[in-house]
Amino acid sequence: MTAQDRVRWDAYYRERKNQPMPAPDPLLLQWTPPTREGQPAPRALDGAAGFGQNGLWLAEQGYVTDIMEISRVALSRTRAEVAMRNLRNINLLQVDFDELELDEMAYDVACIFRYLKRDVMPQLKASVRAGGRIIYETFNTRYLGIAPNFNAHFLLELGELDVLFENWTILHSAEVDHVSQIVAIKPQADGGDDSADDALDW
Repeated sequence: MTAQDRVRWDAYYRERKNQPMPAPDPLLLQWTPPTREGQPAPRALDGAAGFGQNGLWLAEQGYVTDIMEISRVALSRTRAEVAMRNLRNINLLQVDFDELELDEMAYDVACIFRYLKRDVMPQLKASVRAGGRIIYETFNTRYLGIAPNFNAHFLLELGELDVLFENWTILHSAEVDHVSQIVAIKPQADGGDDSADDALDW
């Protein structure tokens, strides 16, 4: 992503910064495991986060959360929300998610909404710990029926997410109109699925 893209996203969020904070995405509410009292806080990623509503919610559930977003304007709004909610377990990172190098096995939950760059997907998958999960949703090619000028390179093919996560334990997979969704648990390194069973009990 270029500096011009950063300017464009800053302008996008500047137009919307006085609107009410968006609600966290329903898919996240449905499929995020609860934290365990008395256990170390799990880690979460909210990537390409926009105003960070999903990461804020994860932090409120007890996750140590990295909110990553390219727009300084969007993160300024997020920072104000962090202060207002008195959250201490959030890291706000202004980064270009297209060019990011994520640590391997870093997160128990990684959530991505309305973002697609296929080159980033292997690194995103590697950033999830065994037994951790990805909660992912973005537009598919049916979106062209609504926005015919949208760049099809940034749209999922129907069924593409199932292929990308074919070796994971898929808890949920759906294509709802022009949106594709998946929730998947990363297997053990040896291919076993005991970690998936444990993750469901978080």
